[in-house]
Amino acid sequence: MARHRHGKDYVALVLAGGYVEAGDRGRFRVEAGHAIVHRAYEAHQDEFPAAGARVLNFLEVEAGLDAPVGQVDDVDAIARLAERDPGEAFELLRQTFRPAGARLNDWPDLLAETLATESNVRLAEWAETTGIAPESLSRGFRRAYGTSPKRYRLEQRTAHALRLLPGWQGSIATLAATAGFADQAHMTRAVFALTGRVPGSLRG
Repeated sequence: MARHRHGKDYVALVLAGGYVEAGDRGRFRVEAGHAIVHRAYEAHQDEFPAAGARVLNFLEVEAGLDAPVGQVDDVDAIARLAERDPGEAFELLRQTFRPAGARLNDWPDLLAETLATESNVRLAEWAETTGIAPESLSRGFRRAYGTSPKRYRLEQRTAHALRLLPGWQGSIATLAATAGFADQAHMTRAVFALTGRVPGSLRG
């Protein structure tokens, strides 16, 4: 499934099978019993094997779960309950959710983490340090994450700004600088591209 995003929080519970999900918080190999937490406007792509997977999506929920991937105690009980009461099923998921170590750790994942935490890193220097040809860097990262390293970095900056916006007390220009943008206009364009709204309208 190509890289895409949702405007609201949602949680995907894997009922059977498994797949690899690459998103804004890393790349994970998930299987039956895993719950994947997606925050509003986060992007991800999913790579399914030939056998596929069965997934139960809880849409537009206030997850309140910090870990991107967790394990639940009884996936079948949650699935059965969801047939009668999705709200109660999600509450059971939330109560039994515990963080799971499903993260992949290949070089595209190390680069994704670097792009998320070191916004000014130079890709050519990173490629040279890790011994990867620049053309292989871009091609391999796109294959793993569904987007270019530069686009991924921009979206990480934008997501950071979106997380700061609700309680931000300073000016929008100061927020843009804090989030690593060249100026307020650059951030405004990036936020609008991601959400369809300008930063001021998202402020708490």
